[in-house]
Amino acid sequence: MNSLNIPQSNLPRIVIIGAGFAGLKLAKALDHKLFQVVLIDKNNYHQFQPLLYQVASAGLEPSSISFPLRKAFQKVPNMFIRNAEVLSVDTASKCVLTNMGKLEFQYMVVAIGAETNYFGNQQIADHAVPMKSVAEAMAFRNVILEDLEQAVTKMDGQDRQRLLDIAIVGGGPTGVEVAGALSEMRHFIIPKDYPEISADNIVIHLIDSSPKLLGTMSEKSSAEALHYLQQLGVKVKLSTMVTSYDGNTLSMNDGTQIHTHKVIWAAGVKGNTIEGLPQEVIRPGNRIAVDRYNQILDQAGCYAIGDIASMYTDKYPKAHPQVAQVAMQQAALLAKNLKRLQSNKELKNFEYADRGSMATIGRNKAVADLPGIHFKGFIAWLIWLFVHLMSILGTKNKVFVFINWLWNYITYDQSLRLILKAKTPRKMRQT
Repeated sequence: MNSLNIPQSNLPRIVIIGAGFAGLKLAKALDHKLFQVVLIDKNNYHQFQPLLYQVASAGLEPSSISFPLRKAFQKVPNMFIRNAEVLSVDTASKCVLTNMGKLEFQYMVVAIGAETNYFGNQQIADHAVPMKSVAEAMAFRNVILEDLEQAVTKMDGQDRQRLLDIAIVGGGPTGVEVAGALSEMRHFIIPKDYPEISADNIVIHLIDSSPKLLGTMSEKSSAEALHYLQQLGVKVKLSTMVTSYDGNTLSMNDGTQIHTHKVIWAAGVKGNTIEGLPQEVIRPGNRIAVDRYNQILDQAGCYAIGDIASMYTDKYPKAHPQVAQVAMQQAALLAKNLKRLQSNKELKNFEYADRGSMATIGRNKAVADLPGIHFKGFIAWLIWLFVHLMSILGTKNKVFVFINWLWNYITYDQSLRLILKAKTPRKMRQT
């Protein structure tokens, strides 16, 4: 049963579903002399999600944070990539069903990551903008620029203000970084491109239901992030829950409202879903229950890693945080354990080594909680830049991102303020 045109092999076949941080790391870390590896993803590229907000704020071009999967595995033996969408899995017969056909496996690894969590509020899901993909970041960039173009044609009033104001829901790293980037865009870019619009007329709101920003970081980082955002003129509203958003008005549980055409939803994530897994292994947040080896509970040969995996330990009784560090460490250990499995050697338990957390709020403004030490300001900002630059795939991408950052820092300018819309030719649409 193999309609994805994967050649038969005497080697055990590992099917990896998802090419995010976890899936890509696993595919690269596996011993390709011992396994036939098939990597399946609906996109033909890996996207560096921590910098999506810079694409949305016109600081980076999408190609700088995206890397073709096939280029990552050129000349790697026994490696196959299929650009397909997984419809379901059958753990009993060990088969994956995709929109391109079926594929049998000896081992399966689910690394499908997480999606935006709207907590069951369909109205918000219909109107707010998530920030989980390059396409979504590009769409938001278009909305910002389109609204500015409309705003210059309108006189003062609520309609014009609705086009100018931006609300961000969620005070985690994504929300804080988006707020900081948009505030700098408001101060340094928009007044030059749109002299008809005063920066003071653009209000950026950041709303979070918890009593502090950056809830997983230290109290120092939380307080400093709040201070930096207030310096940048961001209106921060804590301990407040959003109740509805109809595309024009954002309502909160304290009765206040914000009239805006743009709401970024960064208030939480939940695991992507995959059909075929037993319901008893699905835990809160759509995460998949795994043991200390990342094997899905009671599903021999089937594993889950990264944001989708839920592993309970004494240190993490509610499962590990959904961050790239966890995903990559789980992938690295699973690659070693699968090799040990082939040699009938004892497997090793997963132990998460927390190397710290960081968030940037803007130029020379960042916070970093590293093991045993805390940084803020310019030093933390340099650390953040270095870590993210080194984490991007591809030398060319690293160079392009560095040049963009350097140019932006020196000139207080960005060169990517283009409204780009995909248009499919009529003949292509009909085929």
